[in-house]
Amino acid sequence: MQALPLPFAKASARPKHDCGDLEMRIARDGTWFYKGSPIGRKELVCLFASVLKREPDGTYLLETPVERGRIEVEDAPFIAVELFWRNDEFGCQVLSFRTNLDEVVTASASRPITVHLCPRTREPRPYVLVRPGLEAKINRAVFYELVALAEPEVIAGREMLGVWSQGVFFPIDEAQAQELAAE
Repeated sequence: MQALPLPFAKASARPKHDCGDLEMRIARDGTWFYKGSPIGRKELVCLFASVLKREPDGTYLLETPVERGRIEVEDAPFIAVELFWRNDEFGCQVLSFRTNLDEVVTASASRPITVHLCPRTREPRPYVLVRPGLEAKINRAVFYELVALAEPEVIAGREMLGVWSQGVFFPIDEAQAQELAAE
């Protein structure tokens, strides 16, 4: 069987149809909306989430092989609602998160935990990377579990509190800031 000539292969490739704004929104609490109404079927939300992408400019898209359209995401498209921690066979701590759509993500160098601090209030906004460009905001209860697991480490000469997962240290906050908050 002979391969098709390259120009023919290019001619058969169809560009994706841009559908523009899809009138979909993911609220801060992880609820998906279509035209202002919540999508109540979790299976449908999971299907949409499976084709969710993020462009380098921060735009969120639902993208299938033939169509693509923009959606609004108020904060992060997923919420980390449960934490599982264990030690692996080498005694290293492993932290995994279950999202509101039942996807399990293990924190690692390729799926980091990041904590953004409000410059004014120092209130933490913690996230874990689910897929490239797509994060899950770690809910408050799960974040408190992380803080309970936190230990001090010196990073670039500064004492930080953070957690370990798969041999990687993820800073949560400076140790001194945590001590001041406790007073």
